[in-house]
Amino acid sequence: MAEEKKPRTAEIHGQPWGARARDWADIQEGACRPVYLAVFERVGLRSGAAYLDAGCGAGMASQIAAERGARVSGLDAAENLLAIARARVPHGDLRVGELECLPFADQTFDLVTGFNSFQFAGNPVVALAEARRVAKPGAYVAIVTWGTPEGMEAAALLAALRPLLPPPPPGAPGPFSLSDEAALRTFASGVGLDPAEVFDVDSPWRYPDLSTALRGLKSSGVAARAIEKHSEEAVDAAHATALARFRQADGSYRIGARFRCLLSRA
Repeated sequence: MAEEKKPRTAEIHGQPWGARARDWADIQEGACRPVYLAVFERVGLRSGAAYLDAGCGAGMASQIAAERGARVSGLDAAENLLAIARARVPHGDLRVGELECLPFADQTFDLVTGFNSFQFAGNPVVALAEARRVAKPGAYVAIVTWGTPEGMEAAALLAALRPLLPPPPPGAPGPFSLSDEAALRTFASGVGLDPAEVFDVDSPWRYPDLSTALRGLKSSGVAARAIEKHSEEAVDAAHATALARFRQADGSYRIGARFRCLLSRA
């Protein structure tokens, strides 16, 4: 296999994203529920449809799809997250693996989604090409990424960790690398997908108190890397400072966030 196609998503992301899997599942993942529901409504996910959740995490999207009657398959780099996903979707086919080398046959799925996952792949273009390969002709492939950072409150929480993270490799894409609509469409068409509708979904982050907010925010793989390089105390301090302006009168926190979705056809 050529070096530029070498799968390396799991080895990069498996350990950090699984480090605080239960906090991710119980606190942070719920912020994504609105975008899961919006995508399934737009594509008309139906009972009996074969669905692949590429980068399924703790399985909330997979669970929603299963409740709608879909036949669910999923893949993730983190075994700890998959353990939760398997409990949520006991009849699903959920596997540890590489986004760049999906362990499924050609033209298998009626819907493939990448909820904030393709841009984390070691080789995003290869990962998306794999999604197209396993999608049936004419099936939807949904690419979901962050909305544009301008005016998005959650961008302040992401920026808060930047000084604590190791330097990214030269040329590494940032978290908003696919947020621009033109870049997103080019990403899809470059692997032979037919880009169609782009839409944004508001998915605010809500926490009842500071302690819960800190647990949720440091459950991400990005936060795990910052903790490894510095300390949990440093990460908590950075998050607490960034959170201060989002504190509500009752002591809860609400941070505006949005996702950008591209529905494309295989």
